[in-house]
Amino acid sequence: MAEFDRQTLNARAGSAAAIDQGLRSYMLSVYNYMGIGLAVTGLVAWFVSQWAMSSPGNAELIYGSPLSFVIMLSPLAFILVLSFGINKLSVGAAQAVFWTFAAVMGLSLSSIFLVYTGASIARVFFITAATFGAMSLFGYTTKRDLTSMGHFLFMGLIGLVIAMVVNIFMQSSALQFAISVLGVLIFVGLTAYDTQKIKESYSESFGRDTLAKGAIMGALTLYLDFINLFMMLLHLFGNRE
Repeated sequence: MAEFDRQTLNARAGSAAAIDQGLRSYMLSVYNYMGIGLAVTGLVAWFVSQWAMSSPGNAELIYGSPLSFVIMLSPLAFILVLSFGINKLSVGAAQAVFWTFAAVMGLSLSSIFLVYTGASIARVFFITAATFGAMSLFGYTTKRDLTSMGHFLFMGLIGLVIAMVVNIFMQSSALQFAISVLGVLIFVGLTAYDTQKIKESYSESFGRDTLAKGAIMGALTLYLDFINLFMMLLHLFGNRE
């Protein structure tokens, strides 16, 4: 009986170790997708901004014509495709949509290089990376259930979007400052919440394709947290040209 108990305990320990290894591999895939996506976005944004600054006509085409609205709104289309169509897409197709989204997002964000100095963009990026890393680590390691915090943050996010829409018409610098401060708090919290949620989703995923698609969706979620946190901090601490 004692020998049987030892074998059972060893089997359970081996199973737990396999799950831990699988989870680490899964989270690494999420962060790899996200990191490469951010790199693609940054490179596209920089190259497009350089092309735009090389000629007044180029800048007018991208930022002063109706094409600018297409550029601004097109990332949303890719988010919707991934969010609602991920189950119908193959892993390869989902990856292609994610990489294309990252590139289009770079096109949409290229104007920041015309508005802010390169040094301040780099500084804010590293501040964002450090903040994101700390909060994502907290979300991954904490034993506290962050579900209730996530619901509160989601309501705050809805209020933030409404305030941003209102400020399009008001053009209030004071409201923009409040939006940026509130946005930083919301996306810092969402980083921890989303990391925990992605971690927990691993135990609910079965099969290689499901895990691969889950990693892509997890990367998309954290990518959006990072980009939004970066933009809010840039509004607060970026030095304008």
